[in-house]
Amino acid sequence: MSMKLQGKTVFIADDDYDYLYQLRYQLEKWGLNVVSAESQREAETIITRLKPDLAILDLMMENDDSGFILSYKLKKLYPDVPVIIATAVSAETGMSFGLASDDDRKWIKADCYLEKGLRPEQLRLEIEKLIK
Repeated sequence: MSMKLQGKTVFIADDDYDYLYQLRYQLEKWGLNVVSAESQREAETIITRLKPDLAILDLMMENDDSGFILSYKLKKLYPDVPVIIATAVSAETGMSFGLASDDDRKWIKADCYLEKGLRPEQLRLEIEKLIK
């Protein structure tokens, strides 16, 4: 059990209830506090009153770019909060949104971009890298 994650708060937004449930279960097992939203609109309300230690946002919710919009709004409020955008979108559309270029990084205000279905150990490594 990593002491680094103990008691930290992770905010997750995803409209896939099963994925949200699994992710919450995994994060809580690692000692993290989890606050979740099931839509972009709900998430926008929550972030006005919660500053998480890390956010994991689904890319496609009500809109194809919900995750990017949320990430942008979160970073405006809390520039130091790391954001992971998790998505199955490249599996669904063949598109890939890596953060390779500086232009991408400026527009997509996310620190990390992960495919859904990532092994828990990989997710954990990314979270530990990003959480201060």
